[in-house]
Amino acid sequence: MRTTEIYLDANATTPVLPQASAAATEVMSEEFGNPSSVHGTGLRARALMDEVRARARRVLGALTGELLFLSGATEGIQTAVLSALTAIRNRRDRGEKVPRLLLYGATEHKAVPQAIRHWNALLKLDVEVQAIPVGRDGRHDLNWLRKRASDAGLICTMAANNETGVISDLEGVQAVLADSSALWLVDGVQALGKLPLHLSSRRIDYAPFSGHKLYAPKGIGMLYVREGAPVTPLIMGGGQEGALRSGTENMPGIAALGEVLRLLEAGDQFGSSDALRNHHDRLTDALREAFPGVVFNADPDISLPTTINVSMPGVSGKVMLDLFDAASIRVSGGSACGASKAQPSYVLEAMGLEAWRSSSAVRLSFGPAIGTAQIDEACNRIRSCGDALRDSCLTPAFQRHSMPAEVITRHVIDGAVCYLVADHASRRCLVIDPLPELTQQLIQCIRCRSYILVAVLDTHSHGDHASAAAALLYDIPAILTDIVETDALGWPLAGDSIPLGSRRLARLDVPGHTKDSRTYLLSDVQELIAAFVGDTVMPAALGRSDFDVSEPLMFAGSLRLLEKTVGRETLLLPGHDYDARYACMLGTEVARQPLLANVLDGALTFADAKATLESALAATAYQTLACGARVDVGSEADVDLTPRALLDRARDGDRLLVVDVRESYEHRLSHTLDLGPGVRRQAVPLSALVNAIPGWLRLDGDTNIVLFCRSGNRNARAARALRRLGIDRVWSLVGGVALWPDQASQLADAEA
Repeated sequence: MRTTEIYLDANATTPVLPQASAAATEVMSEEFGNPSSVHGTGLRARALMDEVRARARRVLGALTGELLFLSGATEGIQTAVLSALTAIRNRRDRGEKVPRLLLYGATEHKAVPQAIRHWNALLKLDVEVQAIPVGRDGRHDLNWLRKRASDAGLICTMAANNETGVISDLEGVQAVLADSSALWLVDGVQALGKLPLHLSSRRIDYAPFSGHKLYAPKGIGMLYVREGAPVTPLIMGGGQEGALRSGTENMPGIAALGEVLRLLEAGDQFGSSDALRNHHDRLTDALREAFPGVVFNADPDISLPTTINVSMPGVSGKVMLDLFDAASIRVSGGSACGASKAQPSYVLEAMGLEAWRSSSAVRLSFGPAIGTAQIDEACNRIRSCGDALRDSCLTPAFQRHSMPAEVITRHVIDGAVCYLVADHASRRCLVIDPLPELTQQLIQCIRCRSYILVAVLDTHSHGDHASAAAALLYDIPAILTDIVETDALGWPLAGDSIPLGSRRLARLDVPGHTKDSRTYLLSDVQELIAAFVGDTVMPAALGRSDFDVSEPLMFAGSLRLLEKTVGRETLLLPGHDYDARYACMLGTEVARQPLLANVLDGALTFADAKATLESALAATAYQTLACGARVDVGSEADVDLTPRALLDRARDGDRLLVVDVRESYEHRLSHTLDLGPGVRRQAVPLSALVNAIPGWLRLDGDTNIVLFCRSGNRNARAARALRRLGIDRVWSLVGGVALWPDQASQLADAEA
């Protein structure tokens, strides 16, 4: 069953209030007239629109000037910027001196600088565009602005920032602009319903607003234009809105927005400033309790109480987002418009905050109509998130119930792979190919489980990154190590193998990629489990051998030795995995890499052919050094399985293994798929997927493996990787658990 969601992403959008929805429905079904019509039905629509406009003027303190209804803030920004820049062009065309600068706040929503650059180029103005710096508090540098205001034609600032909630010092900006002729655009999106703007008493020229940020539907917004400010219509045609914004008015949206504004004026639907601050304080207390060491990225004294922006040391923003989402708390990593790009927050970067803070930031934002019960439940779930993260050994706080590590845990940074190999029974572990970015995370993982680190190994001398072995050994407490004298790659000088409980690790020298390239063989008492091959063999590639430290003429012999030692069906775990393939086998790679097939079949031209392949290697998608020329002659399989198809298979009695590939902290917090007693279920985190692959390869041919995650993205990549390894009956559940509950219930209702 779906867990009731707690929505804390109101700065991205809000639900439509029932009263607003009812107002829109009434307009669509009863008062559906066109406000441009002169008959009674049209006049009633016009009267409604005029009433909403008057109400908006009162709420915004905009007693004079234009107040246009349009599609939203983006259109408002476009119209304002076009108007300002057209006025500049007209001055130029009259032979007048034109300003040399267009300025916008460095933390503005991307719609603003992109609109400025777009119209600046389209109107062929070629005016210099500059970002107004902000301090660590997120507020504009008024001294910087004061020096340039007289040379500016347009200055754009926000009333309140959408990522941090920082409230701009509009009075300070206005004072700086006292002697400037620049037009002033203030993005009022996050201020609507939260801050008094008093537009008529300020010299603000343009202020766009968006209804869906305050419980109205998407597709309705407003633009305030100060009396006397230039206006150039973005849309021409029917002459609506005083010929300043043509197109039949969105009457359902206007009616809904009007109802929200009515409730805002009445004051009985939205929380008071004190109530909102209380909600804010309770959420921040819960965050501190759940995540000791959490850092708040904005000063609450100069921020909206409805926005909280935090970073957690040592925990990525993606982990935090997945954690909250598993608990059905909807939060974001910043602006919703850029959420899919997974980039560090440009807002926090502009504030000069540390890189780890901008790359791991999470935003919680609630609307002013949120209830106390929702805040109560949010606080409870936040504390549960903290418990799950601690028990997964991902925070520096003390753990009472840490979960054991998998035998092999895989970490990937920009395509480079690091492995933690552990035996929970003996509490011995080792690290293979340590990465600098993971040092503290690995130490935390070892420390919280009281494991003993017995080796830190590299598979070769790396060319694209520094080994973190020295840093890891330097930082980890001595009581948690049992490292003896080693060679340059970390292998003990005494001993042919490293014991890990019932398992052991052996070494195999395979020069080629580098002179010191090495493979590590993990075995238990019965069989060879996996081979850590570094860059000797990667999915769709062989490690390049054109470095000064390479041994290209020995590469072919090393590949043949590897085949002789591990065969073609042992799982090979690479040092780089640029395409989320997880693992490979010589058998699968022979079928997909002609060069590898040739060398294992005894071809003598391997070195020359490989040199040709590597003659012009470009950087990777991560702008790192490519460690191999990727060649994959295979095709991608179709792995999609819809919820309907899965339900049909379960109903028909197909042999199913449904696998939750979310991480362990997500398993702890979220529901899973229940397809009845006849369907087997398994939880295998993607970070530990390689442990399950050998068993899945041995499953009978009638079993269908169905992978699922939160959204369907992770399970789709994993399913394609498993198909590539020869597991032909593996599928990816389309939409993951995010879409499953609704679709499943609808399908069940339809069948009933």
